[in-house]
Amino acid sequence: MTDPKTFVASDEAKAKAGQFRLFAILAWLIAIAGEIFAILKLIHNETLVWLVVAIVVILILAVVGNLLWKKANRLDPPSEANKISFFLKSQLGAIMSVLAFLPLVILIFTNKDINGKTKGIAGAVAVVALLAAGITGIDFNPPSIEKYTDEINAQTDSLKQITNGVDHVFWTKEGNKYHIYQDCYHIKNREIFDGTVKQAWESRHIENGELCLTCKARAEKEKAASSDNLIDQVKDAIKDETAK
Repeated sequence: MTDPKTFVASDEAKAKAGQFRLFAILAWLIAIAGEIFAILKLIHNETLVWLVVAIVVILILAVVGNLLWKKANRLDPPSEANKISFFLKSQLGAIMSVLAFLPLVILIFTNKDINGKTKGIAGAVAVVALLAAGITGIDFNPPSIEKYTDEINAQTDSLKQITNGVDHVFWTKEGNKYHIYQDCYHIKNREIFDGTVKQAWESRHIENGELCLTCKARAEKEKAASSDNLIDQVKDAIKDETAK
């Protein structure tokens, strides 16, 4: 069993995650500002079209924010040590989506100054937008430092079993897998980085990294051939001793 290795996001990954989180928060704030504007100015029979347009724009902003936030969490995941903090950081997109739409939905349906047609159309669009934004905001399998750590250690152990204990892999910026062989045709003629499985994960050039199946098959074949050669050598040695 490999000595446990704890995942630590690289400085580059943390910087990218910080940018994504900043843009996500800006998108959510603009979405909420749009909601406030819609509540104050657009819940009227005469402005139904503009109200629907505003809802669609708010939805786009909320979804963009949700996707950016999830991307940031995969680059620099939160820890599960504090369950409340982990939940808030993992599901912030869903929370912000609710804030961006629920007050608007409630006010559309409770407003006494608009007719049934306006309530029906605007309310239906707002409810659908709320559900769509909420679903994209939920992270059904949120990443965490602990999950990445477990995966790194499991993959390192698996790698060492087919490489005679060697923890050294190759990867590229564009790919989402790491490789045992630098000359693997999947990464040929590309900028190649090398290091341990842990370093490959922490670089975040790869997303939830996995071992290249081509490299795995090649390594297993070479290991089997090496074992067969060893067995043959032992047999030959026994025969020589017997002959003596």
